[in-house]
Amino acid sequence: METASCSTAVVGNGDTVSQRDRSLVPERLQRREQERQLEVERRKQKRQNQEVEEENSDFFAAAFARERAAVEELLERGESVERLEEAAARLQGLQKLLNDSVLFLAAYDVRQGQEALARLQATLADRRQQMQPKKRFAFKTRRKDAASATKVDAVPGTPSAEGIPASPLPLKEEEDFGSSWLCGFSNLKSQVLEKKAEELHQRDVLLTELSNCTIRLYGNPNTLRLTKARSCTVLCGPVTTSVFLDDCSECVLAVACQQLRVHTTRDTRIFLQVTSRAIVEDCNGIQFAPYTWSYPGINKDFEGSGLDRSKNNWNDVDDFNWLARDVPSPNWSILPEEERVIQWD
Repeated sequence: METASCSTAVVGNGDTVSQRDRSLVPERLQRREQERQLEVERRKQKRQNQEVEEENSDFFAAAFARERAAVEELLERGESVERLEEAAARLQGLQKLLNDSVLFLAAYDVRQGQEALARLQATLADRRQQMQPKKRFAFKTRRKDAASATKVDAVPGTPSAEGIPASPLPLKEEEDFGSSWLCGFSNLKSQVLEKKAEELHQRDVLLTELSNCTIRLYGNPNTLRLTKARSCTVLCGPVTTSVFLDDCSECVLAVACQQLRVHTTRDTRIFLQVTSRAIVEDCNGIQFAPYTWSYPGINKDFEGSGLDRSKNNWNDVDDFNWLARDVPSPNWSILPEEERVIQWD
């Protein structure tokens, strides 16, 4: 009994000594040990996240390559309208795959995917052009066709400002897009321009060399490209695939799309609905806000576009000129709420 009592006392004394020793450890050392343990946990979590990202990236690469090859085969053997429409549908699925994967892909992989999609879109437009019936050549209609081509995009009842007529689109741009699927406005100043849903449906829209113009595009185009625009306001319905801005300044754009890419543009406000992450490159002074433009029939146009209205990454932007992930890019910012109130009409 005495031995047991003694052992208990020893154990009790040992516990007392252990507690006393811990109380003597400086608080600074305790904090250091806690920080060390947290750092170990952070590194472990980082490794796990990296492994997940690598698995997702590998899955994306395999799925993208497989679907891309299928689209290329359809385009190579595109002897019928049905094959081209199947290629267009699968190409839209390929675009969605890229959009859904940008959160874990490296910027280089995103850029490579976008370039591949752009090439496939151009090939699809070219195949569609080849499927169009060729017009008979006639010398008599040459002068008349040239005159009508010059005025094809002029808005009825809207005179040209300063005597500058609407001109045909540059040949290079027509070749890039596929002319039979292309529409838009070019070389105009200080005008109000519009296109209706029936004119735009699943067509590629090109707006180039415009100054101080207001452009309203009601409907569901396939793509939209705005180039060399100065002090213009562009309001567009839901775009099925991509919107490109290049060499623009002091513009306002309202657009909904799967993908937005802005290049060499400055001092421009973009009211955006986008299902992927917007990309800016060689830009400065770009401001983003949620898409707020509306018009009768826009809900039907959204349904036709296939865009997911519940998914909007308007404030999730990649700047290809700014690689520091922990420091915000100075080239773009969020438009303050008090500056978002705009009378569109």
